[in-house]
Amino acid sequence: MTTMINAPSEAARKDTTAAVSHRRRALSVVAPVHNEELNLEDLHSELSGVLQSAGLDYEIIYVDDGSRDTSLKILKSVADRDERVIVVELRRNFGQTAAMAAGIEHSCGDVIIPIDADLQNDPNDIPRLLDTLNGTPRYDIVSGWRKDRKDKMVTRRIPSQIANAIISRVTNVPIHDFGCTLKAYRREVLEDVSLSSDLHRFLPALAAWHGANITELVVNHRPRTRGVTKYGLARTIRVLLDLVIVKFLGTYMTKPLLFFGKIGMATFGFALLILAIAVGQKFGYFGQPEGLNLNRNILVSLSALLAFFTVQCVLFGLMAELLVRVYQDGRGRKIYRVREVYSSAKAGDA
Repeated sequence: MTTMINAPSEAARKDTTAAVSHRRRALSVVAPVHNEELNLEDLHSELSGVLQSAGLDYEIIYVDDGSRDTSLKILKSVADRDERVIVVELRRNFGQTAAMAAGIEHSCGDVIIPIDADLQNDPNDIPRLLDTLNGTPRYDIVSGWRKDRKDKMVTRRIPSQIANAIISRVTNVPIHDFGCTLKAYRREVLEDVSLSSDLHRFLPALAAWHGANITELVVNHRPRTRGVTKYGLARTIRVLLDLVIVKFLGTYMTKPLLFFGKIGMATFGFALLILAIAVGQKFGYFGQPEGLNLNRNILVSLSALLAFFTVQCVLFGLMAELLVRVYQDGRGRKIYRVREVYSSAKAGDA
């Protein structure tokens, strides 16, 4: 009989964590699923075959993200046949990021590898990802790169290339394919990363800001032969908007006053420039041969408005600083991350 695990409430979160730590595995493969009934049997057959052939200690977490077809029924059947399978059923369609977060939370592997359920990611790349992750030097994340992508040029590939170039430039994380689901993560680098909106594609950037070492590996990408893609051109706009959130979280999360202060100082400088032009116009400069009194010059009002906006920016920054302090102190979060602590044997004896 299949045991279904619902998304945990806050009250049940400790029990879920205890159960996860109890059943420890070396590898967790997480597959978000939404209306993929035509692909699931082949996906599981291929996945389990590759993982068993590689001799890995693994589990597979399928997260049903509110499917309206028979995906959940098929997943239950798969779980009945394979004790290494866990099915997490979400109450409705929350999106890929939420499904991935649920899968990670219910996983117990020291390494976590998400994979799409549409058969476009190749399970045969998983051993290669693991070899790279555990190679020399040691990496925390290995990101898949769909170099020869098998998607439509206009609606998928070109927008993706543009978005990836922008994301790489803004986040300063030099990888080519943020949108590729197939990646290998060490569990510890995900523990302090909070997922929301469509931020799953920004996981390498979010982890990099916590000090993760990242590399990428060219992976095989296969054309979709069954089912319907869930993504289109409009998704690129949403991704770029999420990039604003990621940039703020990565650069200004612990120092929001710097963000608002930069805006305020730029506005104040612009206000002084406009006021200087207004004063120049009073003395007959800037196209005003007869002069223009300050009380009749609209630029003076605009300068005053910008100065007021500067004050507001500084006040917003101060309030944000207070909120960040409450957030960090309330959760006991530190503003730094330690990779490892070294100590000599003598110091240990002492």
